[in-house]
Parts: sequence; C-alpha cells; structure tokens
Amino acid sequence: MPADVMNEAIEDDLPATVNEARLWSNNGWTARVIKNEDDDGWAVEMIKDGEREPALVGPWTMGRDKKNPKPLDVSAFNTLIKTASEVLRRHEQQLHATLHKNITLSAPSGQIKVTLDIVPDEDDPHALLGAYDAAGEALAQVRVAPGFKLSAASANAWIADEFRRPG
Repeated sequence: MPADVMNEAIEDDLPATVNEARLWSNNGWTARVIKNEDDDGWAVEMIKDGEREPALVGPWTMGRDKKNPKPLDVSAFNTLIKTASEVLRRHEQQLHATLHKNITLSAPSGQIKVTLDIVPDEDDPHALLGAYDAAGEALAQVRVAPGFKLSAASANAWIADEFRRPG
C-alpha cells in the first residue's frame, strides 16, 4: 500500500478534534454541554472515547445573557479531562479495594499474608483465598464463595485448619 494511502487510512481511524461552543472532542475525551434535567440551567458531561456512559456530569456555567451556556474553551476542557480522569481513577481504586482484600497475621511459622480475590464472573462468580509467607511464597490457595468474609478470625481459622477449604 502506498504511503499516502496508508496515511489517509490511519487518519480516518483517528477521532476528529472538535472545538465547538457546546461540544469539544480531543485527547480521548468528549465534553458536551447539555440541558440540566434537574433545573433550568446547563450541565456538562465528559465521556471517555469508547465508553457509553459519561465519567463525569456536573453543572455548567451560564453565559453572560443568563440564558445560554458559557462556551467551552481549551482551559475548561483540560480541567474537565483532569477531573473526569480523577473520577475514573478513584472508581478503579474503589473497585480494586472491593475485589481484593488482604490481612497479615502472626503465626508460629512467622508472618502470613492472607488474600481474598473476588472474581465477579457473570457465569461463575467466586473468590480465591490465598496464603503467602513473609517472602511472598504461596502456601495455599482455595476457591471460596464470592461472599466469603475475610477477617482476622476467618483467616486464623483457615490457617488453624491447615488451609482446608472453609465450609
């Protein structure tokens, strides 16, 4: 394929940069100023490319005529990208914390780290309960129900039961 045809094909795959008063799209994000459904004002939604739902929806400033929205600009768009990215990052951290828990206990053999990793599979939801020594070497791993509650008591009971699958 000739280089000029290949370059056109690559450019066709790239999303266009849009800089309009109520719609900006660039750097993997789209900002859209919309009518606020809750009142007479305006809102802005930030959608990451490839996603269906907005990562962020927030109030938007009225323009000077107190009727129409203030137009988007590069500074506002960059701030919205930063804020929406932070919202996504916090959501990912919260999801990770929900799905991955661990506790470290003292045992006669030394420190044991017990982990619980929930696998939210639609067809086969489950969790993996694991134990690791102080050097990070795996001592045991068993499959448990996704609702298994990891606590110091449940981890100690599992260790005392020689890592048999909890009932």
